[in-house]
Amino acid sequence: MRLCENMKILTSTFNTKHNTAPFSQIKIADYQPAFIENIAKAKAEIDAITNNPEPPTFENTIVALDFSGEALDRLSSIFFNLNSAETNDEIQKIAQEVSPLLTAFGNDISLNTGLFKRVKAVHDQKEQLNLTPEQATLLDKKYKSFTRNGALLSEDKKTRLREIDTELAKLKLTYGENVLAETNNYQLHITNEEDLKGLPNDAKEMAQSLAKSKNVEGWIFTLDFPSYLPFVTYIDKRELRKVMAIAAGKKAFQNNEFDNQQIALNIAKLRYERANLLGYETHSHFVLEERMAQHPNKVKTFLNDLLAKAKPAAEREIAQLTAFAKSLDGIEKLEKWDGTYYSEKLKQKLFSLDDELLKPYFKLENVLNGAFKVAEKLFGITFREVFDIDKYHKEVQTFEVLDFENNLVAIFYSDFFPRKGKRNGAWMTSYKPQYIKDGINERPHVSIVCNFTPPIVTSEKSEAKPSLLTFNEVTTLFHEFGHALHGMLANTTYPSLSGTSVYWDFVELPSQIMENWCYEPEALALFAKHYETGEIIPQHFVEKIKESASFLEGMATLRQLSFGILDMAFHSNNPNEITNIKTFEKTAMEGTTLYPDVIENCMSVSFSHIFQGGYSSGYYSYKWAEVLDADAFAFFLEKGIFNSEVATKFKENVLSKGGTEMPMDLYKRFRGQEPKPEALLKRAGLI
Repeated sequence: MRLCENMKILTSTFNTKHNTAPFSQIKIADYQPAFIENIAKAKAEIDAITNNPEPPTFENTIVALDFSGEALDRLSSIFFNLNSAETNDEIQKIAQEVSPLLTAFGNDISLNTGLFKRVKAVHDQKEQLNLTPEQATLLDKKYKSFTRNGALLSEDKKTRLREIDTELAKLKLTYGENVLAETNNYQLHITNEEDLKGLPNDAKEMAQSLAKSKNVEGWIFTLDFPSYLPFVTYIDKRELRKVMAIAAGKKAFQNNEFDNQQIALNIAKLRYERANLLGYETHSHFVLEERMAQHPNKVKTFLNDLLAKAKPAAEREIAQLTAFAKSLDGIEKLEKWDGTYYSEKLKQKLFSLDDELLKPYFKLENVLNGAFKVAEKLFGITFREVFDIDKYHKEVQTFEVLDFENNLVAIFYSDFFPRKGKRNGAWMTSYKPQYIKDGINERPHVSIVCNFTPPIVTSEKSEAKPSLLTFNEVTTLFHEFGHALHGMLANTTYPSLSGTSVYWDFVELPSQIMENWCYEPEALALFAKHYETGEIIPQHFVEKIKESASFLEGMATLRQLSFGILDMAFHSNNPNEITNIKTFEKTAMEGTTLYPDVIENCMSVSFSHIFQGGYSSGYYSYKWAEVLDADAFAFFLEKGIFNSEVATKFKENVLSKGGTEMPMDLYKRFRGQEPKPEALLKRAGLI
């Protein structure tokens, strides 16, 4: 009986505050039967639209289609978000079982001839319907969701398309599971404290705490970022940095049960075959048709132009870094495990600044409150922590987001520390979209998930030392918070156009622009306060932060470009010609390489952004969006970083609009002009 009752929770409207997800009431065993029931419900809704005896209209076909499957969408968001943030073997097994069901259901819709006829009938009379820009966008999007997913194919090709999509769904899940397993399976156990020379006390205490939790003496380091990064940044012993760097670089590249070489290749090949089936030259041609860039050649030109401008600076910087390492330690040739270490040493020398000096001013709670205050000053919203909203882990915080009239704007979840069941990295996600239905503006439920250094308890009797962030972690929090604002401030009618449902090369603008406030004294004064004394961060530190903002920017730019170039190499060519994934990767990234190759390492097998996430043929969008954000923030700098007029324009023309109009139209309405790449090059110190 309990199983049936719990399953019912997942198949109906939640009886919770603000209709939030009832995490504690859900049993893992309930997910699979709930998926089966919700898919059946959604199929019935689709059948009702398809078999409607009334002539097809915008309302009874296009709008009805957009609002169909709401229970299934809510269930999917809960389940797959947990599969990223709080997974286990049982959840992963269910994911492998339900993903093909969801893929088949998606194919059932896009390959439904009767439904497509109704959608096409409405699309054919588009010019006579007097639609708003948002309605016209929705109609185009629905029509393309059929034509771009096989509606015009012959029956045998439709069958093959279904097979490809099912296989891709399974492969992408397995790829991600393998990366997580390899991350969890590695630990470096050190028993000699001399080996830790150079490592800051915070990192040492965290490693000792981890060792204690595993009932061993000494210190344990893992491939989780808060453990890995301090190790390769500060450990003086070069051989140990090499061990750790190679371990990170060979995840899923060890010819074991978690190896991703063939899986990555199979994903690329299936994407290529799928694109060919649909009449596109490559996967990139298919993807970029629905991006601001529109064509692979434009992306390649963009990446190569930036490469030409950044490479001379990067070569000067690597020469400077090499000379510095030689003068310091007699190093003749820099290796990958030297880069972060000597970069930090050089930064300290040039700017008298290092993360350990800054961290006391960036207590996590203060930084989060700082992000809240920046949002309040810019967009008129406040954040109130609440304790009566269910959560999936005790470390998660929940907030009501309110406007100045105390109306609910959104529900916000934050989840900041590494766990065994959480994948690496940082991301924003949603548990419920914003939309308007029956006159009610349904507000979104948004979450950010990160992997920051947790509070450290050195002994049972002592108080925990708070989580203190590196400056890079501060910008990461603001970045993901920018994505969250895009979701929280959404104000559209249709769920599929709401919040971050925009072109992938536009979605990084709200996130990347928020990072800029981390460098501004007026913003830092709101939250950068010493966690023990309350002292506001000294002005000379702020000046050093700004001065160092473009430190080794040429090298950083080349690194980002190398990822975008590798992505395009996999997806804008025929991957059937790839015989060895390591050799292919090395050739593709050759023009961006600054360090000698490490034979044991391969990035492609753990490049989750493009092989598991949604960034295939889209990794370039990080640099693309940097052009947008540099140009957009120049507008704020011109008028004042908290100027209400500029902030309102950004909120009304970018953040609230979602994917309702073409991104460039929205941007120009905000900025009054198209973005100028010079703003990025100037900020990066490349011109």
